[in-house]
Amino acid sequence: MGSILLLAIVGLVAAAVGGGVGYVMRKRVVVDPVKTADVASAQLRSEAEARAKEIILQAQDEAVRLRTAAEEEHRGRRAEIQRQEKRLQQKEEVLDRKLEDLDQRERTFQTREREIDAREREAEDLRLAQTKELERLSGLTMDQAREVIVAEVEDDVREAFARRAREIELEAGELAEPLAREIIATAIQRYASDQISESTVSVVHIPNEEMKGRIIGREGRNIRALEAATGIDLIVDDTPDAVTLSGFDPVRREIARLALTKLVTDGRIHPARIEEIVGKAKQEVEAHIRQEGETAAYEAGVHGLHPEVVKMIGKMRFRTSYGQNQLQHSIEVAHLASMMAAELGADVAQTRRAAFLHDIGKVMTSEIEGPHHVIGAEFIRRFGEVEEVCAAVAGHHDHDPEQQSVEAVLVQAADSISGARPGARRESVEHYVKRLEALESVANSFGGVERSFAIQAGREVRILVRPDEIDDHGAVRLARDIVKRIEETLQYPGQVKVTVVRETRAVDYAR
Repeated sequence: MGSILLLAIVGLVAAAVGGGVGYVMRKRVVVDPVKTADVASAQLRSEAEARAKEIILQAQDEAVRLRTAAEEEHRGRRAEIQRQEKRLQQKEEVLDRKLEDLDQRERTFQTREREIDAREREAEDLRLAQTKELERLSGLTMDQAREVIVAEVEDDVREAFARRAREIELEAGELAEPLAREIIATAIQRYASDQISESTVSVVHIPNEEMKGRIIGREGRNIRALEAATGIDLIVDDTPDAVTLSGFDPVRREIARLALTKLVTDGRIHPARIEEIVGKAKQEVEAHIRQEGETAAYEAGVHGLHPEVVKMIGKMRFRTSYGQNQLQHSIEVAHLASMMAAELGADVAQTRRAAFLHDIGKVMTSEIEGPHHVIGAEFIRRFGEVEEVCAAVAGHHDHDPEQQSVEAVLVQAADSISGARPGARRESVEHYVKRLEALESVANSFGGVERSFAIQAGREVRILVRPDEIDDHGAVRLARDIVKRIEETLQYPGQVKVTVVRETRAVDYAR
């Protein structure tokens, strides 16, 4: 029992000791974290205070630095503003001085302007007074004096123009004449043809004088029938063994010649036979015309012509101009123009074609009214010729140099060469004399001309002028004016050279 009590007491004491130890241990366990937390909190607080002090110090340093920088910038800007203000002040002072100078100049200019106005009024008064005095002394009004001055200026300008025109003409002649001579000479040397000259009459030879009576017929019925059928006049005169046919139309004259030749050969001459033979002669002549046209086109090297154009070309075989057969002339012009076109690099085919057809209108001048070059151009245009060829045909007489092609100029030049070459044409004495008189008349119509002479068969006109009325430059102008008048009023083959001679002679006698 006692032991149990002792054990119980010991157990209780042990329990109490264990509870006390546990209590102490539990209490220590609870108190130590608090202390640890307090220590940590105190440490953190001290670190935070130290960090705050450090941040405050840094902020104070940054604020001091910023303040210092701001003060530096402020001082710099203030200095810049002060410099700008100083410059502006200087500029204002300069502007003020300039304004003062301008005001002074304006006052000076106003003073001078008033002085100039006064002097201008004085000068105008003096000019009017001098003008009146000059008018009184010269006896001329202002308008009359102006006309005199203008006339003098015009004379000076004309003199300068004539001198310059002469220089240009000489320069152009020096450059163009050698080349033109070479081309023309080459073309002429390469081509030569026999020229057939015909007139407006044909002669039919008869075997004897008795045949003249048979041609006339009883009461002239045969000759009247022949004239009515052919439209040609028969001249039966005292010419031995010959009958003359006269008519303007060469084709009809050829029909009459052929018909009369057949009638004389056949011997049966009466109105019915005459009509039959004339009809056959017409058919033969028409066939001959077509053959002549085709032969000429082949000889000229022109192909693809319309049959009507070929027929009209063939009729040129029976037409002459100044004694020059027109068909041979057209062939010759075609060859000359094509040769010059080849030398110059122009269109040879178009040039040859236009040159061959250039005088085709002459065949139709008796049927259609108008100049032959216009008629011919319209005729070939109707039968499909290109416009360049038609323009060249139309422009070989009336032409516009600004719109004329090189081919058209070559046709015109070849036409002049063919007509102007020696032996190409012939003309009657009466026409020849009239042409020379016309040239001299044109030259004598100008003032200052003393005498004029047409020489070299009308190829040149020499004009003697009075030296006291026309000076050297006036002679140049006179030559150009006479050339222009000749080109406008006269018809002539080739070209006409105009030479103005001004001669001053000093004559004295020793006694």
